[in-house]
Amino acid sequence: MYTPSRWGAYGCLALSMALVGSYVALSKPLAALFPILLLAWLRFGIGGVAMLRWLRRAPGEAPLQVRTRWLLFLESFFGNFLFTLCMVTGVSLTSAVAAGVTMAAIPVAVAVLSWVILRERIAPRTWVAVALAVAGIALYAWVKPEEAADSRSPYAWLGQLLLLGAVLCEATYAVLGKQLTASVSPKRISAIVNLWGFALTTPFGLYLAWQFDFASISLPNWSLLLFYALAACVWTVWLWMTGLRVVPAAQAGVFTVMLPVSAAVVGVVALGEPITGLQLLALGIALLGVLVATWPSRR
Repeated sequence: MYTPSRWGAYGCLALSMALVGSYVALSKPLAALFPILLLAWLRFGIGGVAMLRWLRRAPGEAPLQVRTRWLLFLESFFGNFLFTLCMVTGVSLTSAVAAGVTMAAIPVAVAVLSWVILRERIAPRTWVAVALAVAGIALYAWVKPEEAADSRSPYAWLGQLLLLGAVLCEATYAVLGKQLTASVSPKRISAIVNLWGFALTTPFGLYLAWQFDFASISLPNWSLLLFYALAACVWTVWLWMTGLRVVPAAQAGVFTVMLPVSAAVVGVVALGEPITGLQLLALGIALLGVLVATWPSRR
């Protein structure tokens, strides 16, 4: 079972979250073409085909215990299925700004759950890194003037609760993943979690596919769907689980700031979105959190 060096693990975690931010930004056209649960079902299906060989147990890896099987199911239920429903519905009832500010709480939630569930000792420096990450992403979200008055729907309170639910789902995903990497290879975790995601979305996917006009989807959009599925189901999960083999969950949670940072970069470079000096400062504060979390300790 491959175990990276400390800096290799940092690279895996950062690249994983950067890929998430990138494909989230680039998959907007897909969300406009496909119903959300149909898109999720197709994503898991493509990922499942790509990871068929990863379902095999690695040489020397122990058979899955009943507890491990439950953890794998919960990892998919919270990290794939429930997170998607809470996030998409929450954003639709509030605004992108509200989502950005709320998602900034993920590092805090991961640190707290790591302390409560995993009994990890949270170093003071990790708390400083978490505070910088939260401050940077919250500031970045708040200084988007064109979205500030985006949503005042009567159900905004429900949307906010759903976004908080998405934060807890993502934090649970990180903590459960840390437990799983102790006994299961990252490749097998990726494949099994994806398989559960496919199973959970199949009833909705079949119903929606029955009445969907697949012939209306152009070849470039099918290519985008292929990239989206491979990035979301294969590359990001494997990179994240590989990094978690070495890095404590609370420290790994700081790397979630790479998601909005990479989304912002893609938005500016690929989509031509404007960015202000204050937003650049906010991203710099968030990245400083990653630097504090990864700076070598004195011996």
